[in-house]
Amino acid sequence: MITVKDKNKDRKIRHARVRNKVSGTAERPRLNVYRSLNNIYAQVIDDVNGVTIASASTLDKDVIALANGKSKSEQAKIVGEVVAKRAIAKNISDVVFDRGGYLYTGRIQALADGAREAGLKF
Repeated sequence: MITVKDKNKDRKIRHARVRNKVSGTAERPRLNVYRSLNNIYAQVIDDVNGVTIASASTLDKDVIALANGKSKSEQAKIVGEVVAKRAIAKNISDVVFDRGGYLYTGRIQALADGAREAGLKF
């Protein structure tokens, strides 16, 4: 019998391993990334208080207007720029990057690059 490896289960194990080491504070919150098949989501989270400070995704109206007709990697870069601008508007410039168990390549790297270009430091 052929068994199929559950890639999302492996990703969750990697994410749990990363989350044991990475935690966001009020001074340096965590930039969390979730990637679905068609969309990408980013949140700036203060884990101490359990509060989301800023968020952006490819489903936001602002992002849809900018990302219409672009590739997924280009959309991810736009999401990174938007979440960075929203965080900087709330006086957050330093964050800890949480890649969510995904490999740091493709859309995850594009989102991180967009956030860095918009002014976030990590």
